[in-house]
Amino acid sequence: MIKNINYLFVTCFGIGSLRFAPGTITSLVTTIFLYSLFHIINLSSKSVLIILLIIFLYSFYAVSEYIKYKENKDPKEVVIDEFIGQSIPIYLYEISHGTLKGSQEAILFYLYIFILFRFFDIKKPFPANFFDKKFKNSLGVIIDDVIAGLYVVLTLIIFMVIKSKFFL
Repeated sequence: MIKNINYLFVTCFGIGSLRFAPGTITSLVTTIFLYSLFHIINLSSKSVLIILLIIFLYSFYAVSEYIKYKENKDPKEVVIDEFIGQSIPIYLYEISHGTLKGSQEAILFYLYIFILFRFFDIKKPFPANFFDKKFKNSLGVIIDDVIAGLYVVLTLIIFMVIKSKFFL
């Protein structure tokens, strides 16, 4: 039973088993899921953080167990790392500035975040590529996507600073 739960968890309920672009589809589903939590259900940011932390912590165990007997230590069906990486910039966007985000503004930023995350996840700039290549375990599977998410945050911060300095 735990094996089935881990499979559903690491594949985000089977999305990872799709033939076409499972990582991109997972990122899109994650974006819609988080938009729903923040803007439709109006869940508090603390509650969302608790959910994300539980997913993050459990993912190390679940991925480790899933890849234990696999030759490929980063199988394409494991997409929980995309969920985690995509969640980081969205969560930080939602808690930034301590102001409420309007639905239209949020949709626009979620779209930027989605596109930027997919770019950094695919390109894997240093140090994401280092973790991806050197760590053939759950750490390597997950951390490269965490780094991609942090690159999105950095990119958005740079964009906002440039916008505030030059485009009032």
